[in-house]
Amino acid sequence: MSTAPTLEKNPSGGAEPFVRRTVPRGRRLRRGAAPWLLLAPGLIVLGVLLLWPMLRVLNLSLQDYELRNLLRGDSNYVGLDNYVQVLTDPFLWKTVLPNTVGFAIVCVVLTMIVGTSVALFLNSLGTLWRSISTTAIMVAWAVPALTGTYIFVWLFDPQSGLVISALDGLGIMDAGSYNWFTNRWTFYAIATLNVVYHGFPFIAVTMLAGLMTVPDELYEAAALDGASAWTRFWQVTVPTLRPIIAVCVILSTIWDFKVFVQIFLMPGGDGTTREVMNLGVWSYTQSFAQGEYGMGSTIAVLLTALLLVISVVYIRTLMKEEEL
Repeated sequence: MSTAPTLEKNPSGGAEPFVRRTVPRGRRLRRGAAPWLLLAPGLIVLGVLLLWPMLRVLNLSLQDYELRNLLRGDSNYVGLDNYVQVLTDPFLWKTVLPNTVGFAIVCVVLTMIVGTSVALFLNSLGTLWRSISTTAIMVAWAVPALTGTYIFVWLFDPQSGLVISALDGLGIMDAGSYNWFTNRWTFYAIATLNVVYHGFPFIAVTMLAGLMTVPDELYEAAALDGASAWTRFWQVTVPTLRPIIAVCVILSTIWDFKVFVQIFLMPGGDGTTREVMNLGVWSYTQSFAQGEYGMGSTIAVLLTALLLVISVVYIRTLMKEEEL
């Protein structure tokens, strides 16, 4: 039921009163439903490809679901027993979680530093050289993680890799005298180089797009006030690009926390060397190597929850800073 129109003062300044037209409720509902109808195809695809698998994994995490259950098609619900078993496992707290969190933090920080540095360099180039350089670094981003990982495995091969061959030629280390992949620290150092190498092009191009929108007048005004290049970066560039930086950090965090290919394909990263496991590899090995799909699903749910908590905390922190 629509309400009667009301009389208001004419905003044009005329003598006649202004009549506010009341939109019928049916029309308002149609207008409100129109955006959802346009989004419906995408939402349906997301629901099928993302939401349903997530619900399925959550359901499996509440079961003692193994290969025999998969073959029989039956269920064996155990409630939160899987979560209790995982969260009370010392292997989680001493090895898997430090590997996952520490590796992700280092990768995010280094990726942002390298990507931002490259973006600043590209922004200082002319149009031609900027286009050539941007195309070159995008080639690194286009290389699949599978191919890139095998390249780094070859580079650090303990027998004939490029690194050990160079060190052997310089008389620093003999070929075959040390295996980089058996030590936890050198293993993740190689993985970090791999992830940063494939991650910085996205950050560089995204930050470059933001840098090109910063008005030159802001830098000129800061320079007239005697601000150094470092001060101009922190006082002009960073505040202006804060929304872009926030998006890059969140995406990098999500990508680096769930790194799997770069770890699994390295020698020992498939679970044979337990001290280099992260949450992704642990979930995979529990599910497909051990046949404990319920336990593997539990680890996957915990990884997802960890990512959600980190993302929410980071976004809330940014929003509080904007309010100050």
